[in-house]
Amino acid sequence: AERGPGAAFHMFVLMEDLLDKLKLLSYEEEALRRHNMRPLSRCEHSGSPGTQSICHFFCFFNRHYFALPTNPGEQFFMFCTLAAWLITKAGRPFEQPQEYDDPNAVISNVLSELRAFGRPVDFPPSKLKAGCGEQVCYVLDCLAEEALKHTGFSWKRPAYPTEELEEEEITEDDAELTLNKLEEDVAVEESDNEENYIDLNVLKAQTYRSDVNETAKQEEILQSTTDAAEWNLEVERVLPQLKVTVRTDNKDWRIHVDQMHQHKDGIDSSLKETRGYLDKLHNEISRTLEKINSREKYINNQLEHLIQEYRSAQALLSEAKEKYQEGSGGVTERSRVLSEITEVLEKVKQETEEKGSSMTDGAPLVKIKQALTKLKQETIQMDIQIGVMEHTLLQSKLKEKSDMTRDMHATMIPEATVGIY
Repeated sequence: AERGPGAAFHMFVLMEDLLDKLKLLSYEEEALRRHNMRPLSRCEHSGSPGTQSICHFFCFFNRHYFALPTNPGEQFFMFCTLAAWLITKAGRPFEQPQEYDDPNAVISNVLSELRAFGRPVDFPPSKLKAGCGEQVCYVLDCLAEEALKHTGFSWKRPAYPTEELEEEEITEDDAELTLNKLEEDVAVEESDNEENYIDLNVLKAQTYRSDVNETAKQEEILQSTTDAAEWNLEVERVLPQLKVTVRTDNKDWRIHVDQMHQHKDGIDSSLKETRGYLDKLHNEISRTLEKINSREKYINNQLEHLIQEYRSAQALLSEAKEKYQEGSGGVTERSRVLSEITEVLEKVKQETEEKGSSMTDGAPLVKIKQALTKLKQETIQMDIQIGVMEHTLLQSKLKEKSDMTRDMHATMIPEATVGIY
């Protein structure tokens, strides 16, 4: 979004510039032919209009070879080859990469050489593994510029050639210009110069006036006194202005009808040539099929007994497979029952081992003796506590009895004593 809506097409512009720079460096002769590679842009198709349209498509495709993804392996190898050649062309030694080299190592070497030229690299190296894209075009374009600098190439302004009017020779047959001739040439000839043309109506009027003047002066002109050399010079001088140009309308139905007739004639002529080849090919295929059918019948007749033996062997094999499947099913069931019995046996063995180890082990007996000893100690302590409690209870009872007795003696006081008080 920051780069603008045209950023997606920047790689195509880079590829166009790169292809022009590679052509200036003669990459076809020096780089591609040495490795038996096809050029990035070359039209090798010709023939019918349909083939030419396919040719134009391939030319457009090849001009954007590194901009569009087609074959990643081939494009990456082409990128490595051109990068190595451009680095060498720029005056720095670089080993030509092979097809089975490590791509990461090749990419790192190319980027290190690019940084050595002072070019910024603000993208990850993994962008170059696909062999196409804006980064690939950028790397090759920078290397091509460095190679052009090393070779001393400099861009100049284009020099446009001056166009000169071609002189046409006039023959006796073309000296007279008739209306029928003009109508036949309407759909074929078109002129690039639209300024110098003569309208047909004006031409007819001039022709009519010249005919009237000639009839008027016919009796006066009896013999020509004009020099032939001067006449030829005058004809050459006015010849470009005598060229008649008729503007044609592309929407005219007559032009389309003529084109349809031309295409129909071309199709008919091509069909006649092709039909002969197709008929010949059909006859050859028919004969070959007949030979194949006859040979097949002969082979079937010769190998009939072997086919019967093969069929019987197939039947026996199918029966053996069925028996094997039945037997394998019983074996599977018995294997499952055996596994269950084995599990039960393992459990019984484990329980037996646990019981045997508990019977032979003296640890429980030791625990019982220790428990009995502890119980005896606790019994003795309880007896002591019971004795203490009984003694305490007896002491309290005796004290209570003595207190009661003392109280009783205190209440029985003599009367004399009482009177004294």
